[in-house]
Amino acid sequence: MLKDKVVIITGGSSGIGKALAFELGKESCKLIITGRNIDKLEQTSHELSMQGIENHYLVADSSLEYDNKRIVAEAIYHYGKIDILINNAGITMRSMFEDADIDATIRKVMDINFFGTVYLTQAALPYIKKAKGTIVGISSIAGYRGLPVRSGYSASKFAVNGFLEALRTELLHTGVNVLTACPGFTSSNIRFAAIDAHGQVSQETVRDEEKMMSSEECAMHIVKAINKRKRSIILTNEGKLTVWLNKLFPRLVDKLVYTTLAKEKNSPLKQISEIH
Repeated sequence: MLKDKVVIITGGSSGIGKALAFELGKESCKLIITGRNIDKLEQTSHELSMQGIENHYLVADSSLEYDNKRIVAEAIYHYGKIDILINNAGITMRSMFEDADIDATIRKVMDINFFGTVYLTQAALPYIKKAKGTIVGISSIAGYRGLPVRSGYSASKFAVNGFLEALRTELLHTGVNVLTACPGFTSSNIRFAAIDAHGQVSQETVRDEEKMMSSEECAMHIVKAINKRKRSIILTNEGKLTVWLNKLFPRLVDKLVYTTLAKEKNSPLKQISEIH
């Protein structure tokens, strides 16, 4: 069903985005991958080409409206259409809200995660409607349940979920499918690229990556959902349980989430717990 579909993947040079590129490549899709790191993009593009996957790469910053319009123009220039748009580019943060420089952290996260999705979706929408295609937002369990020490990230994903739900309803009679994909904790590069209270990249993860769902498995589930034109998908058993419990027992989940995240390496929540 996906053969020869033209797909845009933002943040396509690493993590879930890269895994999606290879998974969709197996389906004979034609790809436009974007990212901010030209070295990673060139390497990923080369790896895709070595497997016979048709692709083009474009250095672009998802937080910039002009760059998002340029992504769409590039796709139309090379392929003349857009069938599937995957808004995957994103960053996270890790700091207590009271310590955060709002412009350097929360605004930056919102610009990439939320406004990046908004800018690119609007630019691509006329072509997606023409193709009766699919818009995908890679959101998070943090879009259903706010996570402490990740307030800006949670806010951005709640915003993405609300935006996609509204858009899905607007497009109800157009033949366009809107998929909200919400991974739980997945082994990807996002924690290595997390920014601290001052907007500086941490370059280390605070969780055991080996115990998480792999990016490749995550991508496989998302591509299946695209094929079936699902409206939403929640990944990992932990993620599904968190969303379900949060609806029924929110006060209990407050405590469970606090306790779980306080166990992370150098968690400020742990320091508070020890004081009390």
